[in-house]
Amino acid sequence: MIQSMTGYGKATVELPDKKVNIEIKSLNSKAMDLSARIAPLYREKEMEIRNEISKTLERGKVDFSLWIEKKESAESATPINQALVEGYYKQILSISENLGIPVPNTTDWFATLLRLPDVMTKNENQELTEEEWNLVRVAVEEAIRQLVEFRKQEGAALEKKFREKITNISQLLEAVEPYEKERVSKIKERITDALEKTLSIDYDKNRLEQELIYYIEKLDVNEEKQRLGNHLKYFINTLETGSGQGKKLGFIAQEMGREINTLGSKSNHAEMQKIVVQMKDELEQIKEQVLNVM
Repeated sequence: MIQSMTGYGKATVELPDKKVNIEIKSLNSKAMDLSARIAPLYREKEMEIRNEISKTLERGKVDFSLWIEKKESAESATPINQALVEGYYKQILSISENLGIPVPNTTDWFATLLRLPDVMTKNENQELTEEEWNLVRVAVEEAIRQLVEFRKQEGAALEKKFREKITNISQLLEAVEPYEKERVSKIKERITDALEKTLSIDYDKNRLEQELIYYIEKLDVNEEKQRLGNHLKYFINTLETGSGQGKKLGFIAQEMGREINTLGSKSNHAEMQKIVVQMKDELEQIKEQVLNVM
């Protein structure tokens, strides 16, 4: 089954003091284009994360985010450095006494002291433990798994669309045949009318038949029809070989376009040209969607 390059996955880890969120999304791209935003504590694991994503997803414009939500509690409140407050207080009194500068109003002491450098500091443990990383790694893998599942679902919808379009082109190709036979007689009739009625010229009928055969051979579309039919079958066979076929399907669609264009230029018949236009419309829709296949 083919996979789309569009996907989304999300996972979370609940830890005692925080919640770790992982989000990953992807869009179509010719190669792997990975952008990662990772919370500072986990940046040491960025290469491991990138390798896992690249190995699993193969292609696409991928955005990966890992961020932390802190849990508020009494224990998590920012501590006040009491020793530092005391030191600032004594220094201010000493400076006031030595330089004769009035001390702040006693009601303003806390407002003054708490604004001084490093009075309020939070000592956070920035070391990532192996136990915590194992939990977060499992969540990263889960987010990637969800994205792959999303891609498979989108791929199934694309495959259904492709099969429908290929069937439509096949049916249109079959609809060409009646007009093909009719075209030969109309070409002969148009040329003989021009010679007899418009130009009033006597002509060698045997020579005319030879020239007509040559002319009609140049307009023959059997080879184009056969090649187009083969491309249609090859497209379906490639769909069934599995994921990672996006580029190949794109190349086959290009070849189909060449045969349809040649069929149109050789048709020389209004109804056949209408059918060719319909084929081009169906093929254009295939080309648009095949860009999203991994």
